[in-house]
Amino acid sequence: MTTQEVYENLLRDAVSIYSKEGLKEKLESGRRLKIKLGADPSRPDLHLGHSVVLRKLRMLQDLGHEIVFVIGDFTAMIGDPSGRSKTRVPLTFEQTRENSRSYYEQVTKILDKDKTRITYNSEWLSKMNFADVLALAGKYTVARILERDDFAKRYAEKAPIGMHEMFYPLMQGYDSVALEADIEVGGTDQTFNLLVGRELQRDYGQTPQEVITFPLLPGLDGVEKMSKSLDNYIGIDEPADIMYEKCMKVPDALLLSYFNLTTDLPESAYASLVRGDIRQAHFLYAATIVRLYHGEEAVAAAEARYRSVAAGGVPENMESLTAEPGALLTELLVRSGLAPSRSEARRLMTGGGVKLDGTPVKDPTAVLADKGEYILSKGKNKFVRIVIA
Repeated sequence: MTTQEVYENLLRDAVSIYSKEGLKEKLESGRRLKIKLGADPSRPDLHLGHSVVLRKLRMLQDLGHEIVFVIGDFTAMIGDPSGRSKTRVPLTFEQTRENSRSYYEQVTKILDKDKTRITYNSEWLSKMNFADVLALAGKYTVARILERDDFAKRYAEKAPIGMHEMFYPLMQGYDSVALEADIEVGGTDQTFNLLVGRELQRDYGQTPQEVITFPLLPGLDGVEKMSKSLDNYIGIDEPADIMYEKCMKVPDALLLSYFNLTTDLPESAYASLVRGDIRQAHFLYAATIVRLYHGEEAVAAAEARYRSVAAGGVPENMESLTAEPGALLTELLVRSGLAPSRSEARRLMTGGGVKLDGTPVKDPTAVLADKGEYILSKGKNKFVRIVIA
């Protein structure tokens, strides 16, 4: 893509750009720009919601610009208060480093590994003394900080707001100062923090960064933003068959947006299909996403498995679990990952959501007494082979 095509693509998909004129001027300057994206290591698993921004960064990277991926290991010890109704439990420094280990491998599924710079904001924030912190705090007022929607709401409701939380936007903003960023991108939930960085750069005598915000991709429930904690996500590191299955569950009304924001396909390749044959459009979307993250060779097998399961069959390939005679089904449901806890396993069984070799089992005290192989399933599409030996 040319610089103009990338600019037009950003204009099309961004929610807000601060400012359009500044962005265009920087992109046409001929300089190698430093483009920043911050990440919260409290959530180490990336999903298609994260890919919306990452894919735009890849376009800019392909133009020759430097992408700086900032892992907020130091700010995570406060915890981003964005959208929070109460103070978050802070992470230790060790936890933030542990959680951030998988970021690089996941991010470089989209970004060019050889052209992506990974950095940690502890590199500069941990070196600030108290005088530096006071100088930073003096750049902003309490009134301005309280303009944030989440802070304003909590203040109106007389809910506690920790002093340390008020430093979060300043610390994230200072990342832009430390890096001398030209552009910063993020989701709409980060708009306040990104604009703080723009203003702080001006205060520190730098040219303010351009800020680009993108929509938060709705999750598979069609209501909340995509989130692992809400179990409405498609992870970019998930197995191909699971990824394919989840893509087929994208709400019809959102499929056009999913195509637009998470794939490379031109609109002409899917728009008429979405309007005319929504089921085939889902198959196209599922194949496209699996191809992006797992390669062409994974598409056929993932589709075959999905069609088999959707038709009421049992997939050939599934995980296996070995247990001894007398194993409780509730315990096997938990060990296999089909249920998060024994209480949830009992609830699933009594509700008719668990089958053994295709037959519903509602007794939560049921055991597998005899040696052999069994197919344990939850719902219509989650299967585990149980080997009693």
